Amino acid sequence: MRDLDSLTFHPTSEHIVEILCNMTQNDNPEFFRILLSYYLAKMAATMRVKIATKDRGEIPVNLYAVNLATSGHGKGHSTNIIEEQLIHLFREVFFNDTYPLVAEQSLAQLAVQRGLIHNVDDTTMLEIVKKEFDELGKLVFSFDSASGGPAIKQLRQKLLMSGIGAMNMEIDEIGNNLSGNIDALGSYLELYDVGKIKQKLTKNTKENTRSEEIEGRTPANLLLFGTPSKLFDGGKVEEEFYSLLDTGYARRCIFGFSKEDKQECVLTPEEVYDALINTDTKDYLQDLAVKFGGLANIVNHNKVIMVPKKVSILSIEYRMYCEKLARDMGPYQDIAKAEMSHRYFKTLKLAGIYAFIDGEDEVSEDNFYHAMCLVEESGKAFEKILSRDRPYVKLAKYLSVIGHEVTHVDLAEDLVFYRGSAAAKQELVQMAAAWGYKNSIAITRSMTDGIEFLGGNTLKEVDPENMRLSYSSQLSTGYENVNVSWDDLYLLTQTPDKHWITHHSSNGHRDEEHMVQGFDMVVLDVDGTATTREVQHLLADYNWLVHTTKRHTNARERFRLIMPLNYHMALTNDEFKEFMANIFEWLPIKVDTQTSQRSRKWMTHKGQFAYNNGGTFLDARPFIPKTAKNDEQKTFITTFQSLTNMERWFLNGSIKGNRNNQLARYALMMVDLGYDIASIKAKVLDMNSKLSDKLKVKEIENTIVLSASRKIAKLAKK
Repeated sequence: MRDLDSLTFHPTSEHIVEILCNMTQNDNPEFFRILLSYYLAKMAATMRVKIATKDRGEIPVNLYAVNLATSGHGKGHSTNIIEEQLIHLFREVFFNDTYPLVAEQSLAQLAVQRGLIHNVDDTTMLEIVKKEFDELGKLVFSFDSASGGPAIKQLRQKLLMSGIGAMNMEIDEIGNNLSGNIDALGSYLELYDVGKIKQKLTKNTKENTRSEEIEGRTPANLLLFGTPSKLFDGGKVEEEFYSLLDTGYARRCIFGFSKEDKQECVLTPEEVYDALINTDTKDYLQDLAVKFGGLANIVNHNKVIMVPKKVSILSIEYRMYCEKLARDMGPYQDIAKAEMSHRYFKTLKLAGIYAFIDGEDEVSEDNFYHAMCLVEESGKAFEKILSRDRPYVKLAKYLSVIGHEVTHVDLAEDLVFYRGSAAAKQELVQMAAAWGYKNSIAITRSMTDGIEFLGGNTLKEVDPENMRLSYSSQLSTGYENVNVSWDDLYLLTQTPDKHWITHHSSNGHRDEEHMVQGFDMVVLDVDGTATTREVQHLLADYNWLVHTTKRHTNARERFRLIMPLNYHMALTNDEFKEFMANIFEWLPIKVDTQTSQRSRKWMTHKGQFAYNNGGTFLDARPFIPKTAKNDEQKTFITTFQSLTNMERWFLNGSIKGNRNNQLARYALMMVDLGYDIASIKAKVLDMNSKLSDKLKVKEIENTIVLSASRKIAKLAKK
C-alpha cells in the first residue's frame, strides 16, 4: 500500500473542483470535492452500475455524504454549476431515451413473470402492471425530503419495476430539516450496502392494497449538507445527528467539514470577471457534459466493472490497516472506530464510481488510491465533527467576542443551546468559565439590582520583548509610549530623573482620562515592610525585577518590586483598582496599597537592582475581578482571614500540593525572621492542622523542625 501522504485526488474530479473554486471565488476545495463526488455517484447509481469482486460478489456503487460548510461558501452556486453545466445532458439522455426504453422492457418481463404465477395472459397482466407502475407516480431524479419509510418504499417499488434509476435524497440545511426526515433516514440505513430493504407488513384493505413484492436491489445516494452552526445547536438536533452516526451513518458516509470562512478575494474585479467568462473553462465543461451525457446511454445500463485480484488485495490491506487503527482507539470511541474500520468499503465503492466516470471496465489501482485520498480527507473532517465545540465551549467563545455584558435573558434569545432550568444554565456558565480559564478566556460575572451580568474577553499572552509602558522627564506631561524588552527594563529603572507608568497615554498626559487600556506588568511599592531577601525566598517561583528607591537604607529597605504578567490586561480604572487589590491580598509581604491607579507614576533611581528570571510570569487570571477564579481566591482569604498574608501564602501552597516543601519553606522563613525553634515548631504544627491531608507530627519533627534547627545553629556560628 502506498504512503498515505503521497496520495493524489482523481484528476478529472480535481480539475472540476479547481473550476468550482475559481467560479465561486473560494480557495477551500474540501466542500466541492465531497459535493462533486456525490453527483458522480448519482450518475453511476442511476445507471445501476455495479462492481464485481471475487470475494464479495457484486456490489452496487453509491455514496452517502455529510457536507458541512459555513454560510457563503458557494454551496448554491457550485450546485447550480454542476447541475446545469455538467450533468444536465446526462439527465436529458436518461429521461428522454434510456429510462423509457428500459422501463418498457422491464415491465414486459414483469408481466410475463406475474402472468405465469397468477395464470393470467401476458396482455392482461401487462395492463395491470402498467397501471400499478403509473399509480406510483413519476420517477424523480432526486428529492429533498420524504414523509417517512412508506414514501421511500413506494419510490423503491417504482425503481424495482422500471429496472433502472436510483434513490437520490438531497437534504439542504440539514440542521433545520433533520428532525423531519428521521424516519426516511432510518430506512436509508438499510439501503446503503446493496440497495435492499425489508418489506413492512401493512394491513391490506380495499383502500390500501399492498403492492406485490419484487425481489431486487435499488441503489441509494444521500447528501446531507448545511451550516455547522445549525446542526451543532447543543440541543435536540445535535443529539439526533450523533445518534444517527452511532446507529450506522458514521461507517456509511464520507464527510466534509469546512469551518473556515470564505477567504477574502485577492483578485481585482476585472480578474474575477475574466475568470468567470473564461472560454477554456466553458469549453472544458461543455466537453465534459457531453461525455457525461454519453454515460446515460443504454449500453451502460447494469454495467459491471470488474475488481481485479490486485485491487481486491489492496482493499483487504487497507481494511486491515484501518481495523488496526480502530483497535488502538480508546474504549469509548465507538463512533470513530466504526468510521475508521469501514473506510475500505467506502473507498471500494468510490473507486468503482471513478472507473465508471473514466469509461473503464475494470477498477484500477489508481482508481482505488484516488478514492482512498478522498476518504482519508473525509476521515480528517469526521475527526473535526467529533471534536466539535460543546455548548459550554460555545458559550465561552460567545462571551469572549460579544463585546459587552449580557444577561441570562440575552443568552437565551441569542443561543439556541442556552435552555433548561436555572440550575442547568448556572452549571453551563460554570463549565464555560472553567474551560475559558484553561484556554485564555476570562468569563466575568457581576450583579446589578439583582440581575446577573456576564461578560468575557480573550486573553493575549504577553510578549516579553514588547512590554508596554510610557516615560517622561516631567511629572504629568510629555509621556512617550514605548515597548521594551523585559530583560532591558532595568535600564529604565536605573536612568536618573525619569518618571514612568505601566500604561500608554493617548496624548502624553498622565491622568486617568488619557490612559490607554492595557498593561503587561504590575509594580509594587515596598516601604520597609519586607526585605529583598524575603522576596527572593517567597517569590522564587516567579520572574521579577527589584530595584531600590532613593530612600532605601540597609536598616530600612525600600524598593520597587516589578512582576511581569503572563497575559496582557485591558482594564478600566475601577477594574484595575480591584485587580491590584486582589494582588495585594494575595502577596505574602506587605506593600503600599495606595498605589492602585493606572496613572500611578514610578520614579527611577540609579541604585541596586536584581532580576529573578528562573520562574514564571505571574498568572493574571486569578486576580481578574468578577471571575470564578477570583471568587475562589476571595473565598480562601475570607476562610482564613485570621491568618497573616504570609501564613495564607504558605497554607495555600500546601493545599495545592507539595505539603512538605511548603511547610519546610515556611519554617525556614520563620528562621530568617528571627523566630526561635519552639515558636517555629508551634507555627508549623498550627498550619499543618489546617490542612485536610495533614502530615504526621513525628514526620514534621524529624524533617522540617530538624532542618530549621540546623539552620538556626548555622546562623549562630556566623
